[in-house]
Amino acid sequence: MGPKQPRSTSLSHEEEAACLIFRRHTQLPLDDCLYALQDSIPHLSRSSLHRLFQRHGISRLPEPDAGTRPKKSFKAYPIGYVHIDIAEVRTEQGRHHLFVAIDRTSKFVVARLESQANRRTAAAFLEHVIDVLTYRIHTVLTDNGIQFTDSARYRDPNTPLNRRSRFDQRCGAHGIEHRLTRPNHPWTNGQVERMNRTLKAATIKRYHYADLEQLQGHLQTFLAAYNYAKKLKTLKGKTPVEFITAEWARDPQPFFYPPNQLLAGLDS
Repeated sequence: MGPKQPRSTSLSHEEEAACLIFRRHTQLPLDDCLYALQDSIPHLSRSSLHRLFQRHGISRLPEPDAGTRPKKSFKAYPIGYVHIDIAEVRTEQGRHHLFVAIDRTSKFVVARLESQANRRTAAAFLEHVIDVLTYRIHTVLTDNGIQFTDSARYRDPNTPLNRRSRFDQRCGAHGIEHRLTRPNHPWTNGQVERMNRTLKAATIKRYHYADLEQLQGHLQTFLAAYNYAKKLKTLKGKTPVEFITAEWARDPQPFFYPPNQLLAGLDS
């Protein structure tokens, strides 16, 4: 006779419990669970994890609410399409501004803290992103904030009021196309909006910071872990740096130099 309660032959009771708790708590898809759990359970395979979820009735995630907007996939682009946004964060010292950039394709993240969010710091952050990435940026997507662009009446080339913002000038100097989201459509820049929430959830939503330096140190640690160690389903199980390295091996033309010189992505 077989066991009364079937269980895995490759996982211990404690490992099974950890997998089940992780799935129920995070509600992540199977592959995301696998990549996250393999760091602590190296011998975990996709098939054994799937069978475990089936045995406990959690192999299928709950259906979304009927009123939920259906998800649309992003149009495929080569690496170098960067989303940029600004988030407000606070320490005991007061308010600070977190500039965040994420590559739509490689998912590599660059972030920097500033005491002010203005045209000068936005243009300086763009230059920082260009310095960090080892490949050419061809497109940047931002919202319509004054840090990134002038109001619509100043952007019309057919009027004498036409002028280019400092951010647009830096884009032009590097041959970068600057695209803007539609007004009042923040989900158009959803990738970086989600990364803003992720960074906040990992830092200020969970910990108290006495000063900016303390927050900077924690952000740098998180970014290093994300860019170099987090395996992503959208990258077929690769980390952002592993994906960039594979792209360089496949086609080095967009690269300025080999990606093994990548920085961690956060500057003080």
